[in-house]
Amino acid sequence: MSCVVLTLGDRSAELHRALDSVAAQDGDPVEVVVVGNGVDVPDLPPPVRFVRLPENGGIPAGRNAGAAASSGELVLFLDDDGWLPQRGTVEHLRRSFGSRPDLGIVSMRICDPETGRSMRRHVPRLRAGDPERSSLVTTFLGGASVMRREVWRDCGGLPAGFFFAHEETDLAWQALDAGWAIEYDAEAVMCHPATAASRHELYYRLNARNRVWLARRNLPAALVPVYLGVWCALTVARTRDVAALRVWWRGFAEGWRTDPGARRPISWRTVLRMARLGRPPVV
Repeated sequence: MSCVVLTLGDRSAELHRALDSVAAQDGDPVEVVVVGNGVDVPDLPPPVRFVRLPENGGIPAGRNAGAAASSGELVLFLDDDGWLPQRGTVEHLRRSFGSRPDLGIVSMRICDPETGRSMRRHVPRLRAGDPERSSLVTTFLGGASVMRREVWRDCGGLPAGFFFAHEETDLAWQALDAGWAIEYDAEAVMCHPATAASRHELYYRLNARNRVWLARRNLPAALVPVYLGVWCALTVARTRDVAALRVWWRGFAEGWRTDPGARRPISWRTVLRMARLGRPPVV
């Protein structure tokens, strides 16, 4: 197994905590690649490998660079401010993939170290009330996930142009269309402080733009207006900040004006499969 940790170089103590937690895992050593997203990262412990991108190219580009520089058949993506609190997590994941040839991606349970709770947005399904229940899902959390290298390679990797937001769902839909299973595994735990996604400066704009790109790239044409119409209604209903909503609408318009990349519509068979899993691609 390989582990890819993406960093902006501004959380040295947290990064070393993450690396120490991977090094402490039971079983065979994990190959570790740290990606500096436009930054140098000094004092990395051997045998950690380092890849430096010339500039901050965003989350998917950084994770793609790390996956390309690693060699394991399984790739664990870990946030630099997250860590593995249990020594047996990697061995558990190895057993899961080894026993299930159809398993392509695992989304780990993200747990706040202060409260022991998992945020609702960190459970990648609509019925998120019980985060300690594992299930098959239709997307995953990128900073706490494991995937087969074959899935990453054959599904085209994460869409680098997205920069931040919805890049995991883009890859997930392609993986489902190729016949792979995606599981939310509540036994595979990553600790991470509870935070709001909206803390990122570009959140509202990229969330909207990439939502449009996701639909234009992946959905059958008939579902594009349905999916985006549902998300417009949900966003208006949920967003109380008028200024943030204006930014969201500008991002939504940008998603139509700009090139989302190659179109690869999933099949109606995959749409039906997603519906059976509890989340059809209209919400």
